Amino acid sequence: MTALLRYQTALLVRSQRWLAPVLLYAAFVSVGVQWGQPVLDSLGYAAAGLLPVTAWLVQLCANQEPPAARTVTAAVVGSPRAHLATLLAALGCAGVLGVAATLTVLLISKPASADNSVRVPLLPAGAAGLLAVACCVLLGAVVGALCTRPLLHRRGWSVAATVLGALLALVTAGSPANTAVTGLVTGSRTGTVHFPVLPLVAAAALAAAAATLVCRMTSLRA
Repeated sequence: MTALLRYQTALLVRSQRWLAPVLLYAAFVSVGVQWGQPVLDSLGYAAAGLLPVTAWLVQLCANQEPPAARTVTAAVVGSPRAHLATLLAALGCAGVLGVAATLTVLLISKPASADNSVRVPLLPAGAAGLLAVACCVLLGAVVGALCTRPLLHRRGWSVAATVLGALLALVTAGSPANTAVTGLVTGSRTGTVHFPVLPLVAAAALAAAAATLVCRMTSLRA
């Protein structure tokens, strides 16, 4: 699996297809996160933007191999493992992006509540921000995995389903991503750091279920 991950990551890096989602996310963060803003609000904003970006990266990784190369890879290691490697490569790239964004937010944001009346410790805030990032990355991977091959092959339907799925994952009450981001934003009002542990567990379970489903479907369709 390590070799497969290196292979898929190298394909993504060399193709430069990652530039579009990464630059879009960088613009999103630079517009919404300003110097001196409350740290918890900024962490929630940065985490939320990762969900659609992760879904985009998953689709890029799932479709970056030419059909002939994909057939050869599947013949050598099996379709499920080959497809799982694409999902993990996208997850890894999104995770690195999320960690970089979190560190940037911690460096430039003000360690205080929204009304500046309560000091917010940076270390717990950073930990909560990373947990929220993990929730959004995992939910983004779920959306991306379910909205591309082997379940959806037509690009138009895939893009439309991804946009709708990412929006619903962010705004639907009870969604792990929504709960994690909302916890940061509401905590900023009182200066309280909420750790989204349960949302992270739920997001991980959903991601595992989605990965199992799409890898199984890849095997059947192969």
